[in-house]
Amino acid sequence: MDEAEYICPSCGEPIVIPIDVSIGVVQEYTEDCPVCCHPVSLRITCRTPDDIHVDAEHE
Repeated sequence: MDEAEYICPSCGEPIVIPIDVSIGVVQEYTEDCPVCCHPVSLRITCRTPDDIHVDAEHE
């Protein structure tokens, strides 16, 4: 299990999330920010375990 970080678009806090690279190259899901509880739409691109990119947008 790898980790990646994104900045919450609602509160600006950095959030670290676990990433399972075995699920696929592109993963999309929504989760609540653990700081401000606003929903965040995440798009994770895992080219390699060392090259993980997270896009975070308001839900």
